Amino acid sequence: MKVRTLVINGLLAALYIAVSALIVPFGFTNIQFRISEIFNHLIVFDKRYFFGIVLGVFLYNLLFSPLGWYDLVFGVAHSAISLAIIILLAKYIKNIWVLLVANTLVFTFNMFIVAFELNLALELPFLFTWFTTAVGEFAVLAIGIPIIYALNKRLQFNKLI
Repeated sequence: MKVRTLVINGLLAALYIAVSALIVPFGFTNIQFRISEIFNHLIVFDKRYFFGIVLGVFLYNLLFSPLGWYDLVFGVAHSAISLAIIILLAKYIKNIWVLLVANTLVFTFNMFIVAFELNLALELPFLFTWFTTAVGEFAVLAIGIPIIYALNKRLQFNKLI
């Protein structure tokens, strides 16, 4: 891995943690609005953002999660699996808008992983928790599509890394 890629991913992980820390109470319950999830859209522009996103999720959960190892396993798995699916889809889908929408839908659907975690850790009802966490994920990522797209016009995410 090039030094530039390593530095950019380190900064991305730090940004993920900093933005997530702003809304700590709303990042771990059955109603989640992690604004930092908007960074998941970076994977659409370059698969090398994978490491920064996953590291950010891991460190944030390690430092702030009241659920301990549950969030380290399930939260990180949710991100890693969802990002891997988008990396795979990007091999076949070249339209950025379609990939951004697919990313939103994949992350939203895969919230069943987090719902399962919350069912195990807090005995919250699985289906209702899947619904509430998915709504939060969908809202953040859907609002994030035009934001990330506009930022990409200015910053060209595929050339930063």
